[in-house]
Amino acid sequence: MRPARATALAVAGAAALAAGALGACGGGSSSGGDSDVTWAISSGWDSWNPNTSEGNNSYLNQVLTPLAASFGDFNPDGDFEFNDAVLSKAPELTSEAPLTVTYTLNENAQWSDGKPIRAEDFIYVWYQMSGSADFCNQEQCAPATTDWGANVASVTEADGVVTVTYIDGYLNPEWQFAYPNLQPSHVIEDNGFADWQSDPAVMGNSADWLATTAPTWSAGPYKPTDAKVGEYVIYEPNENYQGSADPGLDKLTLKVVEGTDAIVTALRNGEIDGSWPSEFSQEELDKLDGDDAVKTEVYEGNVWLHIDTNTKNKFLSDQVLRQAVFTAIDNQELVDRAYPDTEVALRQNHFFSQTSQYFEDFLSQTDPQQGSGDADAANAALAAAGYTTGDTLTTPDGEAVTLKFRYADGDATRTLIGEVVQSRLAEIGIDVTLTAIPDGQLGPVLSEADFDLIVYGWSGTPAFTTAPYQYFGSTSGSNFGGYSLDGLDEAIAKVTSTTSLDEAAGFANDVEAMVMPAAFTLPLLDEPQSTIYNQNNLGGVTPNGNSQSGPLWDVQNWKPA
Repeated sequence: MRPARATALAVAGAAALAAGALGACGGGSSSGGDSDVTWAISSGWDSWNPNTSEGNNSYLNQVLTPLAASFGDFNPDGDFEFNDAVLSKAPELTSEAPLTVTYTLNENAQWSDGKPIRAEDFIYVWYQMSGSADFCNQEQCAPATTDWGANVASVTEADGVVTVTYIDGYLNPEWQFAYPNLQPSHVIEDNGFADWQSDPAVMGNSADWLATTAPTWSAGPYKPTDAKVGEYVIYEPNENYQGSADPGLDKLTLKVVEGTDAIVTALRNGEIDGSWPSEFSQEELDKLDGDDAVKTEVYEGNVWLHIDTNTKNKFLSDQVLRQAVFTAIDNQELVDRAYPDTEVALRQNHFFSQTSQYFEDFLSQTDPQQGSGDADAANAALAAAGYTTGDTLTTPDGEAVTLKFRYADGDATRTLIGEVVQSRLAEIGIDVTLTAIPDGQLGPVLSEADFDLIVYGWSGTPAFTTAPYQYFGSTSGSNFGGYSLDGLDEAIAKVTSTTSLDEAAGFANDVEAMVMPAAFTLPLLDEPQSTIYNQNNLGGVTPNGNSQSGPLWDVQNWKPA
């Protein structure tokens, strides 16, 4: 899954792999351009509210991108570009004590119904992600993260400038892109929730309404005309779009096609015009070789895979067992078997990839070394802690250790990881049951902590300051495994105690030094990304490994070929 840009990192789930033979024809519908475009999304979604822990996923983020009232996005070079449909200039830092940021609205900034974007649209998102029962019933708002919202003190507006003031002492070096996408407060009021600002129960009910109601509004280049949760959204041009680009498509359909093999088949058969598959498969991409109509681009992105533990499990509540489990898993084996013909980097830090200037390898420093596949070291650590090792691992109390491993149904890479983990843990006497996650159900499985071990991905951007809290904050809605350590929340808070990126990165690595030995979540690898599309039908597509929207990040620039 992938939540609202820099405010939350989205869960990068795995799509189901649909079966289907490849067609012999190549390259989609008739050449010469077509302003009716169909783009495949790799998996479904179960909620329309992207700011909740259940709606915080890549697929919902992608299908909402053409309508989003965002402040901007990261371009392929990693630079932040503000959205001129909403803002007339980039956000500005006007004070550090307290941290104060101003947003100068485009004088014509408006929703697709012609109603202006206003301060209440800012306030609504703040209330939903505040984590405060004074603003919203928290069971209903269920924010994906409160790291940003809990630190907002006020939102005011004067003469088209919205001022966001944060609580005393709060700083954030990524203040420029910290605000989530806006919601249309006037639409919410018109649908029976007029008192959302004064009544937390009404605010909670409105969040539920957003989760179950397909959007009909837009501040982006396209507005939805039809939609079905988890299946599709159909767009047409938004005549009230205020951006400088001139959207070139008459119709844009975003629909679910599950699995890279099915996507490749659909592209070659002319059923779709392109996709950003969630599962990288060189074998499937090779089937497109020789088809001159299809453009295939492979690149590094910000999606990385990991295995998480559920510390509420009676076995995995023990740190020694978690460490042993991760030590028995061989990360390099997973890379070699999943991507035999592709250069893929191991992930050795939760917050920074090997290409980051702030990267430090904390995984290799663990003892016993997690991700090494060293079953002897795992058994030695278990025996020292009173476990009985052998064909069946038993606890000091004599109970056999059994675990349930969850993975996305039909995703070849994640299925392979589950099978390898099952085999590796059998070597230290742990019986692992593999249980697939149905398509579109990753969010509920995570939010309900319905797993012992689980493999999935996080998708982010070059921003990093929200990740420590989102992954490991004790009150984070995205801390699905229930992780906590003495002093950890205090260490996390330091990440947003400065306006210096260098200093913040140092604090993030201090957090990493605490959580990696605790064996809460095992980073595996940086997943390669691919974008495929019919260049005879569609132009202006720019793959973007720095955006949670992928190539949809600048959908306003897509044109018929």
